[in-house]
Amino acid sequence: MVKLDRIYTRGGDKGQTSLGDGTRVPKHALRVEAYGTVDEANSVLGIARLQAKGDVDQMLARIQNDLFDLGADLCTPISGRKDEGALRIVPAQVKRLEDEIDAVNAMLQPLTSFILPGGTQIAAYLHLGRTVTRRAERLLSALGEQEEINPESLKYLNRLSDFLFVLGRHVNDNGATDVLWVPGANR
Repeated sequence: MVKLDRIYTRGGDKGQTSLGDGTRVPKHALRVEAYGTVDEANSVLGIARLQAKGDVDQMLARIQNDLFDLGADLCTPISGRKDEGALRIVPAQVKRLEDEIDAVNAMLQPLTSFILPGGTQIAAYLHLGRTVTRRAERLLSALGEQEEINPESLKYLNRLSDFLFVLGRHVNDNGATDVLWVPGANR
């Protein structure tokens, strides 16, 4: 487990940070941007959980923990000094998201239009989490073109954004309070 005796170390005062294997990199490095954006998505889900109840809250709690696993995965480079034994996203975590997407989506009416982010407050936060997750996915995809990454981590982010979309519809009274896009409505 992690033990934090001190919160500030002064190690980043010159614009660098340490990865999980001890390598020093600029704070604006693509890898740091990717796991920082995962952390941002996690924070948005924390806000959504303030209104979540029952199964929705349990699913989001599990995902928040997975996102810390993902951050650990991303901050430890593959083939780095500490790759062996590093915490990595595994296929079972992706599969669980797929199963939850299927279960939640089965309760929803088919879409007849794109939907606008909103409806209920929790749905709006889930859509915000979805868009931040998509940004993390784009950053991780770009990182994957430069360095080796765990392919399950990219799959996880892809499924998570889909999950947050269907969960946003679910908390909107199973889609009844979705706000539908009306193309060209304001011309």
